[in-house]
Amino acid sequence: MIGQTVKHYEVESPLGKGGMGVVYRARDTRLGRPVALKVLPPEFVRDDERKARFMQEARAASAVNHPAIAQVYEIDEGPEGLFIAMEFVEGRTVRAIVQANELDVLGALEIAHQVAGGLQKAHDAGIVHRDIKPENVIVTPDGHAKILDFGLAKLVEGTAGGEHDASHMETLARTQAGFVLGTLRYMSPEQARGQALDHRTDIFSLGVVLYEMVTGQLPFSGSTPLDTLHAIAFEETRPITALRPNLTPSLQRIVTRCLRKRPQDRYASAKELAADIKTVQREIESGISSRTPIATRIREQWQSWRDRPVGEWILPAAAVLAVAGILVTYVVMRRVEGFSSLIVPAIVALLLWRRFRNRRRRLGSKFGKKAAKIPGVRIVSLDGMRLTVVSDSTQARTYVRLNALLDSVNRRMFFGDPFTMVIRDTATPEDERALLSAPGVLYVREEPKAG
Repeated sequence: MIGQTVKHYEVESPLGKGGMGVVYRARDTRLGRPVALKVLPPEFVRDDERKARFMQEARAASAVNHPAIAQVYEIDEGPEGLFIAMEFVEGRTVRAIVQANELDVLGALEIAHQVAGGLQKAHDAGIVHRDIKPENVIVTPDGHAKILDFGLAKLVEGTAGGEHDASHMETLARTQAGFVLGTLRYMSPEQARGQALDHRTDIFSLGVVLYEMVTGQLPFSGSTPLDTLHAIAFEETRPITALRPNLTPSLQRIVTRCLRKRPQDRYASAKELAADIKTVQREIESGISSRTPIATRIREQWQSWRDRPVGEWILPAAAVLAVAGILVTYVVMRRVEGFSSLIVPAIVALLLWRRFRNRRRRLGSKFGKKAAKIPGVRIVSLDGMRLTVVSDSTQARTYVRLNALLDSVNRRMFFGDPFTMVIRDTATPEDERALLSAPGVLYVREEPKAG
């Protein structure tokens, strides 16, 4: 396209190429200014309804004016396909800066602070980016961060929620592995599960970017797209202070809060995140660290408890009532002479103990029975708190359904460590025999007899 004219934009040179299209440097002949012209591939715009939703949101994003957001000038469609003309930003992406090892902690915090400010402006306008990652943040030579590609992730995701999205992402993962796998690593757990999104998905993704900027490593990564999805949804990260002991604990607290699995446990707004980042910046610059006020820690814990569904309080409440009943019975019966006064509370305590002691096994068995109904599942095994599922092929639909079952089981745990899960579709015969010989087998599919 070099030398061609798209509408009133003269294409001058290529700037880059990715899964979301090719970006060219062009010149706006009407206003005499350079622009970045992104031409989207046809496979993203064949669905008219999706394209219409995307164009509506992209036009809304173009109305958001903030120093940390690259301005969108125009969205249109020509013979070459759908194209976007946006502000041309001189500089390098955060990805390039991290790979060149040219980013110190204060620089990383400044970039995160500016990006958080831009996100807050967009969120106030009801716009969610959905694809915050190092490639979508560019830093100018004078140190200003700019967020690129507002609204483009909507074109990839389509309608949020349900197994359709996960299946769509799995299809993209096979056809455009480099782009999609790179995007997956910065997804929030709700994105990984194909659930509805709000502004807190951007806060999670920014937390991933901040983690990578200060440590040089990703918090979640797998050898396949499904391994990465599983890590995002269920695995905890290594503390940044374990990777770089010289980092301040207050920065660890920010990253941890951004990367909470449940949206309600993260920062309620990007503005609140930006304020905490600025506080850490001041601490590092002054060399004085401050502990989180106890009132703040109590408030955060209370918010976490308050946001729990009513169903999660049923068993703890029943346990408290049972213990209270035992104490009352003991106080009343202790006046009665003889050992028999302890029989009733002892029996009740024994029943409660057996009930709680076997709860892990009962929940694991319940998971196994429900997982057995999913087509393709061959073996379900439990070792401690780790569930292993062997299936014929790990499709996105299987992944979503198994993770939904795991979520349901963990919501009923109430105390202790949650179950974790490994989904395998490449188990060797030796691996399967080892699983079958272990004592924790919950389900084995009966294979049809030959002949």
